[in-house]
Amino acid sequence: MILNHLFGLYAHPKEEWQTIDNRHESYFYSLSHIAVIALIPSLMAYYSGAHLGWSIGVGDVIKLTQDSALLMSVGMYFGLVVGVIALALLIHELAKTFDATPTFTQSLELAAYTATPLFMVGFAAFYPTLWFVMTIGLIGLAYSVYLLYSGTPILMHIPEGKGFIYASSVVTCGLVLLAILMASSIILWSMGMGPVYTG
Repeated sequence: MILNHLFGLYAHPKEEWQTIDNRHESYFYSLSHIAVIALIPSLMAYYSGAHLGWSIGVGDVIKLTQDSALLMSVGMYFGLVVGVIALALLIHELAKTFDATPTFTQSLELAAYTATPLFMVGFAAFYPTLWFVMTIGLIGLAYSVYLLYSGTPILMHIPEGKGFIYASSVVTCGLVLLAILMASSIILWSMGMGPVYTG
C-alpha cells in the first residue's frame, strides 16, 4: 500500500525511518507516494477556493470561479510534485559533501516522507480561514523539519552530528526552492494565469 508508512511517521517516526531504510521500496513506490499525497492540498485548494470561499479577516468571503480554481489546483499539484523531486535531487547532490552515498531512491524517500506532514496540512482547508490554515501550516512545517532531522542520519547512513548539518543544509536549499516556486507563481500570475474571483 502506497501510504503504509503514514501512521508510523506520526506515531513512532524514528522506528518508521528504520523500517523505510530496511525495506527501501522502489523508485516508483516513492514517486507514487508523492503523486498521491500531493493530491490532498491540490484538491482541497480547489474545493475551498471554488465552493467554500476563503475568509481573510473582516469582509466578504472570497471565492474563485471553478475554472480558475481548477487551473490553480492543477498548477499547485505539478508544482508540489516537481518541488519534492527537486528537493530529492538536492539531497542526492549534497550527499557527496557529507561522505554519504545514497541512491537516488533513498534521496527521494527522504524528500517524499519529509514532505508528507506539510501536504497533509491541505485538510485544514476544510475550514478556509487564513489564521487557522496558517497555524496548522506552521505545525505541519515544524513536523516536516523534525522528520528531516530524524530521518537524515538513518537513511543516509551517517553519524547524527553530520546528519544534523546535512539536514540543515537541506532545509536551507528547501527554502531557496520554495522562493523559486513562489517567484514562478508570481510570473505566471502576471502572464494572465492569476486567480479569477466570482461576483
